[in-house]
Amino acid sequence: MKKQLVLLGWLLLTASAVLGQNIAKIDSGAINGAKYRILFPENWKGKLVMYAHGYEFMGSKPLQSQNPEFLVRMKPFLAKGYAVAASDYQYQGFALPQGVDDTEALRQYFIKQYGKPDSTFMVGHSMGGGITLATIENFGQYYNGALPLCPLSSRPYLQCRKEYDMYATFNGLFPGIVPSLKEIFASKTLTPALNMRAMVGKAKAIKEALLAKDSVLAIAFAKRFDLKLDDLPFSLMFNENVLRDIAQKAGGNPFDNTNTLYSGFPNNLVVNQQAERLVATVNPNLIFGKYDRTGKIDKPVLLLHTIYDQLIPATYGVVNFENMVHQQQKDQYFTVKYTNGQGHCNFTPQQTQKAFEALLHWTKTGQKPKAGFVE
Repeated sequence: MKKQLVLLGWLLLTASAVLGQNIAKIDSGAINGAKYRILFPENWKGKLVMYAHGYEFMGSKPLQSQNPEFLVRMKPFLAKGYAVAASDYQYQGFALPQGVDDTEALRQYFIKQYGKPDSTFMVGHSMGGGITLATIENFGQYYNGALPLCPLSSRPYLQCRKEYDMYATFNGLFPGIVPSLKEIFASKTLTPALNMRAMVGKAKAIKEALLAKDSVLAIAFAKRFDLKLDDLPFSLMFNENVLRDIAQKAGGNPFDNTNTLYSGFPNNLVVNQQAERLVATVNPNLIFGKYDRTGKIDKPVLLLHTIYDQLIPATYGVVNFENMVHQQQKDQYFTVKYTNGQGHCNFTPQQTQKAFEALLHWTKTGQKPKAGFVE
């Protein structure tokens, strides 16, 4: 017990130092094997933000809610007097359906322990933004609104299929630089999570190989997938990890590109003749079916996105979901704000705070914020 009290005191001091404000209480534990943390500010007003974190490589440490960056990202919500509850999910990697279930379990725990909040908002970054949208689509009755940040807002299959197609066409044009799709989906083990130094070294090697092969084609390839050349190596490494993760969780390959006609390249004929082709070996619904995106929302959703995102370009992070919302005739519940951020989830705390304040004002007054730029 003494050790636990010392640890709690250390966590409170760390949180206060990082945030520049006092944290009155931290509740941490596990629900069904999923660790969680709940932060309470000193000026807690009986209000709650449920937070969903983004994709993390299998085996990476520390878990998201244990990272000091988590405290920094939660500052805009804590500063408004909101408690923040975040689950680390039962497993890492692609965990969108599990993240929805674990977040809902944590919300129920919060009510049992602390009572029903005056208001509850759903917030998440990246894959957590996808969890945010899936939560509002499926458990919206428990929320006042949602703030998906740089979210995986397309159908999860389509987002991951984009990563698969990048790999398939890259291996056709630049064979031998990264592992083949055949090797990735035949592997029985995951690639160990790389530390930052190892990732930088591997990215440098990929870029050097690209430039040596054909620098002009490399630039055109990156542009085809809405990337800057400098971001292409990391995107390929990220995609490899995601695809290996999906292969293990699905028990095979859920993608089939034997009928895919690729376009948008300098020479589409060459790309289609040389692209790596595989047939699906498992039903994609095994991993993507639960909580698939629908666009059916009935609570205010303010989506915040950077103008450039090397992992979830705006086409996937905004346009696809906007079309689904429009098809459901739910436009009155959806608005988009964007920043000039140059990278995935590259928001300032001030930009996040402005977006959150706009969402709060919307839910309080019923006046939908105008879409547009956030400085």
